[in-house]
Amino acid sequence: MSAATRPVWFGAWLAAAALGLAGCGGGGVSVTDTASGGAGSGSAAGGDGQWRWELPADFPVPAVPADNPMSTAKVELGRYLFYDVRLSGNGTQACASCHQQDKAFTDGLATAIGSTGAAHPRAAQPLVNVAYHPTLTWANPSLVTLEKQMEVPLFGESPVEMGVNDGNKDAVLGRLAGDPLYPPLFAAAFAQDTAPIRWDNVIKAIAAFQRSIVSAGSRYDAFGAGKGTLSAQELRGMQLFFGEKAECFHCHSGPNFNDQFVHSTTRVLETPFHNTGLYNLGGTGAYPEPNRGVFELTGKPQDMGMFRAQSLRNVELTAPYMHDGSIPTLEAVLDFYAAGGRDITSGPYAGDGRANPLKDNLVSRIDLNEQEKADIVAFLKTLTDHDLITNPKYANPFAQ
Repeated sequence: MSAATRPVWFGAWLAAAALGLAGCGGGGVSVTDTASGGAGSGSAAGGDGQWRWELPADFPVPAVPADNPMSTAKVELGRYLFYDVRLSGNGTQACASCHQQDKAFTDGLATAIGSTGAAHPRAAQPLVNVAYHPTLTWANPSLVTLEKQMEVPLFGESPVEMGVNDGNKDAVLGRLAGDPLYPPLFAAAFAQDTAPIRWDNVIKAIAAFQRSIVSAGSRYDAFGAGKGTLSAQELRGMQLFFGEKAECFHCHSGPNFNDQFVHSTTRVLETPFHNTGLYNLGGTGAYPEPNRGVFELTGKPQDMGMFRAQSLRNVELTAPYMHDGSIPTLEAVLDFYAAGGRDITSGPYAGDGRANPLKDNLVSRIDLNEQEKADIVAFLKTLTDHDLITNPKYANPFAQ
């Protein structure tokens, strides 16, 4: 992207973004971490002793827990476990069942379905660039590591996801130990352990694989690096997105296009959640149970309807949208935000979300015509990383 082709506003935005990432690492196409552990460390606990992050210049090195450093062997073990249906209690569902590579690691459903057929109240979230998420669910500020979050789909009982419990957890591990594939993979990933096939190591390996899923190869990224072009419509959409008319960037900015972002040298961390006016039951401000946002944990009235803003990377692939999958298309999402909320005129969820008294101040009516909405949608589609959805590093090893 030459200086001659950049809009004036884009230069200012890019400069601000560069200042925000200064000193964060990731100054080239790859970063090799050989430290002994700690935040941002890529050292191995067994394996080859190194981990190489493949990152563009404007991506900082992710934060990594000291007790689960990255290694090539651990990530490869995690990839096998991620795709293995034998990891569920009844042997029917893998992590990948709800997090599919061709859909940017979500599942295309309005709400997820567990291994026992139980319907979930919320949509499966995409796992792309999850290493940069300081919180890891739609509405739980306390789940801040992939390792801790992993316990929910594995062992949760309401709703059941993977369906592992006290009655079958030994049998599930036995399936892994009895397959000639796994003992050498576990031994390579956790060389310091005499008996490495344990649940804590299963969790650490899958978390390491999830952290390795980095998406930075979209047409937008190529354009920003001066290696590609965008159409006139896409450029108009980009200007609207980052401008003060549509104001999308207030909740969707930075490398991950959201407003929660953490990396290896983060000093000040904010983790906002938002009520976007999706519901307003009976004009009371309420959201329908069991999807009431952060309120479910805190009981504080002001937390009603508070959910995390999603990353918009690969958003073209992750329909339907919102925490409950209730908006089917990107075009409908633009209509929703342009209206400043959703007005449901009949049925059990009736209420004018535009008038929700708890709605975030950032969500207000935006005067966008149909062409401008279409321009923004066109820009959003430039965030699709086609390499990500075909990259063999993230693909099902059993299919290969």
